[in-house]
Amino acid sequence: MKLFSFWRSLATFRVRIALNLKGLSPEVFNVDLMKGQQRTPDYCAVNPQMLIPALVEDDGRILFQSLAILEYLDEIHPHPPLLPKDPFDRARVRGLALVVACDAHPLVVPRVRNYLEHELKLDEPTRLKWIRHWSKEALATLETHLSRDPQTGRYCHGDTITTADLCLVSHVAGAKLFEVDLGPYPTVARIAEACLVLDAVSRAHPLKQPGAPAGGTH
Repeated sequence: MKLFSFWRSLATFRVRIALNLKGLSPEVFNVDLMKGQQRTPDYCAVNPQMLIPALVEDDGRILFQSLAILEYLDEIHPHPPLLPKDPFDRARVRGLALVVACDAHPLVVPRVRNYLEHELKLDEPTRLKWIRHWSKEALATLETHLSRDPQTGRYCHGDTITTADLCLVSHVAGAKLFEVDLGPYPTVARIAEACLVLDAVSRAHPLKQPGAPAGGTH
C-alpha cells in the first residue's frame, strides 16, 4: 500500500490518523503542493485531479478523496470501527464529517488560495480574511451541532473516535495554522484536544510530518 501525502494537507491528515488507528503502515510518498509537484506527469498518472491524498493498493488500484479512502479502510480493516452500527448514528457522523470535508475545506485548499492570489490579485491580508472566514463558519456549525446534541460525548459521537473526529481535528489543525481563535468554540476545542492525546492522532499531525517547518509555524 502506498500513500501520497504532504505535511500540510488536512485531508491527508485524516487518512494518516485512520491508517494509524488501523495499525497500517503504507509506503509514503511526499507530494509538495507548494512546489506544484501535484501537477507533474508522474502524479497526474496517479490522480488526474492533481489533489492529495491518493492511496494505491498493492495490486495497483488507486483511490482518491479522503472520505472515500476512510470508508474503504474501515470496510477492509473494520477494527476499530470509524462509523457506528446504527444507521441514524452513521448518518450523523457522516454529516458532521461533511461539514468540514465538503463545505469548508475545499474553500481554503492551496489551489483556491493560489487562484485568489494569482488570478484575482488579492493581497495576503485579504486572502487570510477569506481563509479565516470559512474556517470559522465550519467551527461555528460544528459547535452548534455538537453542543446541543446529547449524543456528543468525549468525541463527536459518544466516547469512541469516528470519522467525524478525524475531520474535526484536521479542521482545527488548519484553523490553528492560520491563527483562528478557538475561544468561541469550546466543544470543538475540547474534542480536538481529546483526539490529540491519542497516539494515532498525535503521530499523524501535520507538524510532525517530513517537510514540516520547525517551530510549528505555517
